[in-house]
Amino acid sequence: MMETTRIAARLLALAAASACLPGQAADLGLARIFADHAVLQRDQPIAVWGTAGAGSKVSVTLGGRTVTGTADARGKWKAQLPPQPAGGPYTLTVASGGQTVSRADILVGDVYLCSGQSNMEFVVHNSTNAWSTTMTAANDKIRFLNVEKNSTAAPQDELKGPVAWKIAGPDTIGDASAVCYYMARSLQGSYKVPVGFVNASWGGTTIQGWIGGESLRTVSDYTAGVDAVKQYGADPVAGMRAEDARNEAWWTAHDPAAAAQRAWIAPDFDDSAWPTVTPTGSWKDSGVAGFKDFDGVAWYRTTITLTEAQAKAANAVHLGPVDTYDTTWVNGVRVGGVSTGWMWRDYDVPAGVFKPGRNVIAMRVLSGGQGGGLSGPVDKRSIGLADGQAIPLPAAWKVQRGGAMKGQSVPPAAWSVPTSLTTLYNGMIAPLVGYKFKLAAWYQGESNAGAAQEYRTLLPLLMRDWRQRFGQPTLPFFVVQLTSYGSPAKTPGQSGWAELRDAQAAAVANDPHAGLAVTIDVGDRFDIHPTQKTLVGERLARAARAVAYGEKTIPGSPTAVSAQRKGGDIVVTFKDTGGGLATYSSDRANAFEVCAGTTCRYADARVAGDTVVLAGAGTPDVTRVRYAWADAPFVNLFGADDLPAAPFQLEVR
Repeated sequence: MMETTRIAARLLALAAASACLPGQAADLGLARIFADHAVLQRDQPIAVWGTAGAGSKVSVTLGGRTVTGTADARGKWKAQLPPQPAGGPYTLTVASGGQTVSRADILVGDVYLCSGQSNMEFVVHNSTNAWSTTMTAANDKIRFLNVEKNSTAAPQDELKGPVAWKIAGPDTIGDASAVCYYMARSLQGSYKVPVGFVNASWGGTTIQGWIGGESLRTVSDYTAGVDAVKQYGADPVAGMRAEDARNEAWWTAHDPAAAAQRAWIAPDFDDSAWPTVTPTGSWKDSGVAGFKDFDGVAWYRTTITLTEAQAKAANAVHLGPVDTYDTTWVNGVRVGGVSTGWMWRDYDVPAGVFKPGRNVIAMRVLSGGQGGGLSGPVDKRSIGLADGQAIPLPAAWKVQRGGAMKGQSVPPAAWSVPTSLTTLYNGMIAPLVGYKFKLAAWYQGESNAGAAQEYRTLLPLLMRDWRQRFGQPTLPFFVVQLTSYGSPAKTPGQSGWAELRDAQAAAVANDPHAGLAVTIDVGDRFDIHPTQKTLVGERLARAARAVAYGEKTIPGSPTAVSAQRKGGDIVVTFKDTGGGLATYSSDRANAFEVCAGTTCRYADARVAGDTVVLAGAGTPDVTRVRYAWADAPFVNLFGADDLPAAPFQLEVR
């Protein structure tokens, strides 16, 4: 299940943890990423950082080399070891003021950063041939770290715990990113150096969440949203108040009854005349009069009594999944809202909001189709306490219909996962800054397929942003192009997935330090998460050999470079064919189209060496050629090395 943001309490905890006055004793600490079994990047300076007493001298030793650093006024220190060749295992030792911290079994080799949404998150034990892969996984030269999901409004210095580097083996590898592991396995087998991969992925998320705030803010459509996230990170209460104002402005514009119904938020509102319900699914099935065929707004209220100690310790409310859009108040204070159906609602509640005695939780839930409401089990609804304990909420809620609003959707808060702005960078990538990587692999785009033109800006922006932040301006970046998914097209038409693939290809084509893994042939039209991940990882590895490791090899799939009229024909020329093109199961290539204006038609296509000839297609009105331009095209055009030709759209010259 996906998490919602839990930010305010974390910010307070981090502030308390990092406070350190000059001269005050503090425990010596290492950043969490430096755990036992870690892999450090070879042939580059190795930064090591952590915490100590302000002004303390800190020594760092690895592989017989020692360097020193000094903790600043906040108790933070960093030291830099000189580059080291592949090797180990070593012990990493940090010492200061009589304290010593050490980490065992540290290797120096190549480190890969893997990120994206669910297809990068997809684990080995769900992939094709998982059993045989798992049983043969033992290799102490391959290690991996899964970054805990963490969406935060401000950049974090530290990864969310627990943090553990794991050694590849039958008992561990099943939980690793399948794509990242298959890439790492292939490359480690080739170069025989230790390999570690860091997987920072979150299913369903958009690219906007993974870009640092300063960079994303340069895109005018996101300036205000990034500023809202920054405000929320600096002052969660003020940020939530501002979001409440934006939210209510939307409701005022879309629901004439919204202003009057604001009274239903107040703790002292008398809801005794409202029907009582125990919500566990769609309100259409609740049996409450007026809800059976209703789409729109429903209001829920429940009351719970807390002791003084409980009210002081209460810092969260857990409501389980809700369909679809909610806004939630505790004692009249807005504490959260999510604009994605079925996500579990876990909201931080600022100190002082819960009171001794009677407390009222009010929710406004909008579902524009098929009913909605609090859809999860009763026992998953509770008030969270600071010590991790929970107080169950009452099973019974008061419910009342609001306005009918079929087909409406509420704009999400800028920090709301999965469409958040910059918060995934803040919580999952920023804590890695300082670590060095051999390469980055990116598998994401399904959640942006409706906005491919924008993706043409955002993907290159993400690549530049990460390179700048990691201090690696030529960091090799490898993109997995979207595979096929959905209903096959019977006629040429528009395709958001095809447009997104084209945006991915353009980003790579315009970047000398990037590579593309084409996966158009390994999709599943019925499942957005195809299980064939081995080929995906191995295609990433192939691109890495050429771009990151400098091998003189073809980096990937056959790629169209020109479409020319020759007589009445159109001839499409490809590069990287590996010795020539071939078609499978036919003497013709499927999925070629020629377009005149906005009208496209399928074209007869035959292979001739490194070209495909569209016989008779070169009529004067034709201006473009497209290949595999659909969400789920059937393709049969491959290079001599069994790699599928990349989808494309080209102007005819």
